[in-house]
Amino acid sequence: MITTDFVPGSPCWLDLGAPDVPAAAEFYGSVFDWEFRSVSPEAPDYGFFKLDGKTVAGLGPLTEEGARSAWMVYFQVPDADATTEAVRRSGGSIRLPPMSADGEGRVAQYTDPQGGQFAVWQPGSTKGLDVVDQAGTLTWVELYTTDAAGAKHFYGNLFGWQTQDMPLPGNGGTYSLITPTGLPPERMHGGLMQVSTEQLTLTGGRPYWHPVFGSRDCDATLARVRENGGSVQMGPEDAEGVGRMAVCLDRSGADFVVLTPEES
Repeated sequence: MITTDFVPGSPCWLDLGAPDVPAAAEFYGSVFDWEFRSVSPEAPDYGFFKLDGKTVAGLGPLTEEGARSAWMVYFQVPDADATTEAVRRSGGSIRLPPMSADGEGRVAQYTDPQGGQFAVWQPGSTKGLDVVDQAGTLTWVELYTTDAAGAKHFYGNLFGWQTQDMPLPGNGGTYSLITPTGLPPERMHGGLMQVSTEQLTLTGGRPYWHPVFGSRDCDATLARVRENGGSVQMGPEDAEGVGRMAVCLDRSGADFVVLTPEES
């Protein structure tokens, strides 16, 4: 599970790059009851999604020409500069070199050797999200990659992740569970899965990370997705030991998963 007791290598932040910030704010407000608050009147398109007054994600405009709307997942690191050098040594590339965020922390963005984009956060006064692992918040992160072994090697060297492979039902392949180094299985925060380039239509065959958001009622949340101009790409389906889930797209094509956890 993801917690706000952030440790090195654990997901600690996420934000959405959107072509139309007001439309994205309206969509996610309707789907998850999030409230968008801009950082200042001078920067109305940059801000935070809030749930009951607590930060659950960030939102801003797309800044790269030709980029698709997508969620960016950030992992906590103690030293963004050292992580950047490690990414270079391991065959990744630097999209955004380490930069300070007004004392809140330091941020950097990368592309892994297979093509998946991700980011890191070196905490300053801001440690990460205010709330996780409940309805309407981040509960899990996933990587769809064309080379699971290569991804496990890269991220294992970078973050020290522990992985545990489990077969998917119906000869559906292997899903690798991810846990921060030295922590017990209860602290698993995500998974990675090898897929073919043909299954990565959203990115033209390039691997990508996406978030999983909790829901008290998966089907009711999917109805909100459709009612507000989004779509359901896969599901809903029940996964034994996990819960009821579906893969969704928002109005601009950014993907995310909705999950109602199985009751224990």
